[in-house]
Formats: sequence, structure tokens, C-alpha cells
Amino acid sequence: MIQIPKRQPVQPLLNQDDQQWIHESIEKIIHKMAWLSDKSADKIPFTTVNGVHDDKRTVASPRDSDGLQWWTNGFWAGMLWLLYHETNDEKYARIARRTEEWLDQCFMNFYGLNHDVGFMWLPSAVADYRLTGNLTSRSRGLHAATLLAGRFNPVGRFIRAWNTGRLAYDTRGWAIIDCMFNLPLLYWASEETGDPSYRHIATRHADTVANHFIRADGSSEHIVKFDPDTGEKLQTLRGQGYAEGSAWTRGQSWALYGFMMSYMHTGKPEYLDTAKRVADYFIDHIPESGLIPIDFQQPAEPDYEDSSAAAIAACGLIELAQHVGDDERSTYLQPALRLLKTLSRERCDFSDRNDHFLERCSGSYHEKHHHYSLIYADYYFLEALFKLKGNDLFLW
Repeated sequence: MIQIPKRQPVQPLLNQDDQQWIHESIEKIIHKMAWLSDKSADKIPFTTVNGVHDDKRTVASPRDSDGLQWWTNGFWAGMLWLLYHETNDEKYARIARRTEEWLDQCFMNFYGLNHDVGFMWLPSAVADYRLTGNLTSRSRGLHAATLLAGRFNPVGRFIRAWNTGRLAYDTRGWAIIDCMFNLPLLYWASEETGDPSYRHIATRHADTVANHFIRADGSSEHIVKFDPDTGEKLQTLRGQGYAEGSAWTRGQSWALYGFMMSYMHTGKPEYLDTAKRVADYFIDHIPESGLIPIDFQQPAEPDYEDSSAAAIAACGLIELAQHVGDDERSTYLQPALRLLKTLSRERCDFSDRNDHFLERCSGSYHEKHHHYSLIYADYYFLEALFKLKGNDLFLW
């Protein structure tokens, strides 16, 4: 029997001003989502164009990883389920289920799906099943989990990230740090079915990441290339960060929160230790402004930011604060509060002028354009605030 670690609530560590700020922020979220959910009810948003949500259902061909198969397509539903859990308003459930129904076509298309099926179906179908007992949603989640398990390379003990058709490279041996946060789909499937094979795949991949991605100082590689036939580690690749060997901040946040999830699902202390090492590196490199760059080792100019990295890291730090001793809890909770308050004060739009919440997000350092909205940044910002309130919906 796996002993799942128990959370220690963070509310007793929050002062009256913190609690008031959380309450006011959530009230603003509820107000904005009340009208935004109706406005974007027929969409699966990824970003905003002139302040209006785009729609991934209308992009690219059904054989591509863009469009309906895009990796972020579960997060809008996740935001809706967070609001359903908070308000009990059935409207949010009805709109969220549209995403599930649209994503069914991805199973039929098959092409374009990759290791990111956890991001697609955990905050959509699995959230629905956990909240409502919808058995069709359970089936969707198990289908996605089985697809993810099928990407496991047993020789290299890693889950393959992308399909070769997506890039002009042979990616059969590529694994990436982001996958740490797809592993909860496998943990859920194992817990749900009683089949330990899903969990074994998840822990073997997590062990590989701990051994080959996390550096001695707690920073993380983005991409590691293995020989797909022998499992030998061949090289590390820059990925979405500034340079090979640098510290892409969203990758740091996936590692931090991802190892916390593996610890919470398995109770293995080495995962908690790894999460703490990554968290310590992240905290030590937070700029004086509290605004997170795309890469902790990027040049001072241009001053590129990624608000999504701050929101994801805040979620991971809050979880970490709930699983350490009393003498360490503030060490992780206070930086999380600092990140979220900075985002709220300087990078968040609670108004009705734009469909997004967070601004100045970036996908990667070397892309052509920077500083736009991203749906997963909004999701994790909301999730973090509900965590602080103590009424979060545990989707992962």
C-alpha cells in the first residue's frame, strides 16, 4: 500500500492582509469568469489576439499537433472546473464539457498527440470525472493515459516527448522536462484501475529525469537526447531557454511542481528532495523585481519575461510548503506569495477589456515574438490562489 503524504494547510501561516488579498483576488476572478465563460463558451483558447481569445479548434490540419491536438487544450476546461468547484454554478460544468467532446476527435485522428496528453485530459475529462462521477469522462482519461504509457521506452526508461513528424529532427530518443507534469495522468490511471504498470512507468521516467536532467545546483535541462535503442544519454539540447546549460524558467517550474506531484502520488522522499533542490535554485534566482525572466541566465537586455513560469512555480512552492516541516514552510510559502502578488499587481488584467488574466508570457527565448497571454498561465494563476484559500480542486 502506497502511503500518500498528507498536506499541511498553509492558511495558519497567512496574516490578515494576505487573507484579505486572497479573498479580493478570488472575487475579481469570479466576476471576470462569470462573463468570460459565456463569451468564450464555443472556443478552446490558447492566447488572445487584440484582447480576444483565439480558438485552437479552427487551426491547422487534423494530422498536425497544432489545432485541436494542441498541448494546451485542456486548460480552459480546467479553469472552468476550478470555478465550478468554487461556485457550484452548473454553467461552468456545461461549458467545460464542450472541450471534452471536441477533444474526442483527437483520439480518432491519433496523429499529432504526444506526451502532452496529460495536459489535455487531466484538467478536462479527469476533472469532470473527479467532480461529477461522469463515466464517459473516466473512459477518456484512461484512454489518454494508455496512449501516454505507450510512449515509454523501456530500455532508456523515459517517455518520448515529441513525434518526429512535428520537427525536422529524429526525436525518437528525446525526453523533455515538461513531461514531469504529464506523469500525474499515469498516477491517476494506476490509482483508478489498480493497475501498477501506469505508476511504474511514471516513476521510472521520474527517476530518469532526476538522474539526467537535474544538475548539481538544482537547475534543469530542457531536452535530453537518448539513444532510443540502447538508452545511452547522448546530449543535452537548449530547447526553449537561452542557451545550452542555462536555466529556462518554465522548465524549472515544471521540474519543481512535477517532482512535488510525483512525491504526492508515491511518497518517495527522493522526489521531495529533488523538488526542494529545484525550488531552492528558483528562489535564489528570483530578481529583485519579482518578475520572472524566460531564462535565469539570459542577458539583462532585452528584458524578456515569462509570467507563466512565475504562476506555475508559485503552485509548486505552495504544495512544497504543505509537505515540509514547520521550520521550512515559510521558506517556500513566502516566495510563492511574492510571485503571485507581483503578478497580480503588475501583470494581471482583472478588467473586462481583455479576455486574459496574465500578460507578458513567452513561449521560448529565441522565438520571434514575446510578451503575450497564454491560457495555461491564467490557469495556474487561478489554481495558485485557490490553493492559498484552501479550497483548491486538486486536478493533478
